[in-house]
Amino acid sequence: MDTGAAAPTVELLNGVAMPALGLGTSPMNDSETERAVASAIESGYRLFDTAENYGNEAGVGDGIRASGIDRKEVFVTTKFNARWHGFDEVQKAFSNSVDRLRLDYIDLLLIHWPVPEQNRFVDAWRGMVKLLEEGKVRAIGVSNFKPHHVDRIIEATGIAPHVNQLQINPWATRQSECDYDAAHSIITEAWAPIARGSELLAEKVISDAASRHSRTPAQIVLRWHVQRGCIPIPKSSNPHRLTENINVFDFELSSEEMESISALDRGGEGVIDSDRFGH
Repeated sequence: MDTGAAAPTVELLNGVAMPALGLGTSPMNDSETERAVASAIESGYRLFDTAENYGNEAGVGDGIRASGIDRKEVFVTTKFNARWHGFDEVQKAFSNSVDRLRLDYIDLLLIHWPVPEQNRFVDAWRGMVKLLEEGKVRAIGVSNFKPHHVDRIIEATGIAPHVNQLQINPWATRQSECDYDAAHSIITEAWAPIARGSELLAEKVISDAASRHSRTPAQIVLRWHVQRGCIPIPKSSNPHRLTENINVFDFELSSEEMESISALDRGGEGVIDSDRFGH
């Protein structure tokens, strides 16, 4: 099968190799996701992000099979909802996801939101550690967890997440959270890495960098993520844009460009507060 050049990988705390850029699939439905995944594989993508709440896990699995690629060549991430926050419940959440994906194992399983008012994410984490020990998942992590949430699961189990998936973009750099993750050898992953819109891409420092490097504004932002040590998972179903988005590993932003893009940070503006929202 002829595919594009795959992204390089980063090594998780347990030695598992994870692609340094992937495809986000929300809010695509199953049929859209199947087509996007198959097309993305042709463009070199090997990391695919889905979730119970997206309703498209089946589409991810179907896209992988439609591409003809070997299962071991792709890295599949999924997430489960708050109703499964519990030691036994996580085992069922895993079983449900592999059934929908029609895969034998999951590469990375995440708690989608901490939902602290429910106060059961620590029990969910214990259940995920069991899945990891049994080899049903290759890595485990969290999504939308603040440092104080992560502190609780580490204190309870001694096991840090391999990945923390956060809402990050140049308007919301989340530098303190990224620093926390790095200090605990947790890989930070960025959802909505280009802020789900064109307004960010029209920022002058981004468009100017795009002109200097003969790249698209989206490529500049994705390269900014990569150079920060963050794994971006942009969503697209457009084959041309899919190819553009993954081709960010053959150029480098200067330190001045990195700093000017990071200076777009608006603090917590636009960031969903995971102490108040979750599902």
